[in-house]
Amino acid sequence: MTIRPNITTALVGAFLLGATALSLPFEVRAEESKDPQETYKLLQLFGDVFERVRGDYVEKPSDKKLIEAAINGMLSSLDPHSNYMNADSFEDMQVQTKGEFGGLGIEVTMENGVVKVVSPIDDTPAFRAGLQPGDFITHLDGEPVMGLTLSEAVDKMRGPVGAEITIKVVREGKDPFDVTLTRAVVKIRSVRSRLEGDIAYVRITSFNEQAASGLAKAMKSLRKDLQKDDKNKTLKGFVLDLRANPGGLLDQAIAVSDAFLEHGEIVSIRSEQHPDAAQRYNARPGDLTDGLPVVVLINGGSASASEIVAGALQDHGRAILMGTKSFGKGSVQTISPLGEYGAMKMTTARYFTPSGRSIQSVGITPDINVPQSKIESLEPDSQRRERDLRGALDKENGQKPDQKEDKTQSKKADPQGDEKAAEKDGEAAATQSDYQLTRALDLIRGINLYNDMTAAPKG
Repeated sequence: MTIRPNITTALVGAFLLGATALSLPFEVRAEESKDPQETYKLLQLFGDVFERVRGDYVEKPSDKKLIEAAINGMLSSLDPHSNYMNADSFEDMQVQTKGEFGGLGIEVTMENGVVKVVSPIDDTPAFRAGLQPGDFITHLDGEPVMGLTLSEAVDKMRGPVGAEITIKVVREGKDPFDVTLTRAVVKIRSVRSRLEGDIAYVRITSFNEQAASGLAKAMKSLRKDLQKDDKNKTLKGFVLDLRANPGGLLDQAIAVSDAFLEHGEIVSIRSEQHPDAAQRYNARPGDLTDGLPVVVLINGGSASASEIVAGALQDHGRAILMGTKSFGKGSVQTISPLGEYGAMKMTTARYFTPSGRSIQSVGITPDINVPQSKIESLEPDSQRRERDLRGALDKENGQKPDQKEDKTQSKKADPQGDEKAAEKDGEAAATQSDYQLTRALDLIRGINLYNDMTAAPKG
């Protein structure tokens, strides 16, 4: 089973030229029929239409394309997540879940007949070009997207590595603009991590096959890095960044959730068609963080598998969710291989968080709503202080308020130290520009400060 926000919708257009039209042998009734004879008649209808197209269409059509289009139309009419994948598309999907594929590096859906960006993948052509979740792609190399299925649009966006493609982007609040991208081999490094002082920061960009193992490796590496200078140093908290994570494999979402939980349900999978086949997945003992405070960052690009993790940790009170409301995809898709003809992806169940919540079309609301904002300095150094007042009292040791030790002048030049400092400054600048991450780090520091204060012996 996979959980992915790659979506397609059926767009049916009827064009009538001249005085005659195809007449159907009987009226197709809108209501569902449970009569087997009626079903056979409908199948006969399909065969009649297929033969009429083969024999009378203006050009000789491909039988394979007609059948594939019919299958895809049947599946995509069910819901936005069900569709047919031919052999090439199925192979591409398998490569993608393994963590490497060719293209622009963009997770997309179909909405109102055009391609909608769910999220760009880190360090890809789409990411570097500045595409954002919620952008709409209306044209590919000057050709309109309207009228294409999602699979067709994705096929057009893919191509030889190094080849360029120009897309027209519609973004809220801006005039439509063109972006030229160069196709590349997209290697998904699903887990990225770094230390923010004594706090571990881990970002999971997608739930491919390496997500859970990448998380475990990251935690081990961060602990080693923290103890390089002082073996007594320990981590004080953990920030799990799931922003703009479009989802991925169900088993990886369960494994990542399990890494933070000692016990309890992680997620349940239920189907209206087969209520007796409900599945429940529970955590096993062993918390990767040893009970440290955890903050999970989510936003409108956090979908599917990301929402399973966020929902499980929120319901168990294991983490504080911060950011903005998630995407709201609470359905499960099953991939069924069809031999040499590819595979079908069909929605087979809904998933529910441990408390029984279905987040389908609703999303997960964070515990602390923090929209992404721009941080600007208010020039605190320009504020007047006590020492600036005429006749200010001396310090207790007799030193005047304006007498300051200049410790920086006594330091010797250290090129290697300067290089390390510059690297840290770069990371600090990146963190400082990320308001949501800054708030998450402040929250963890506040929790630790409060715990230290309340644990201190009272005199």
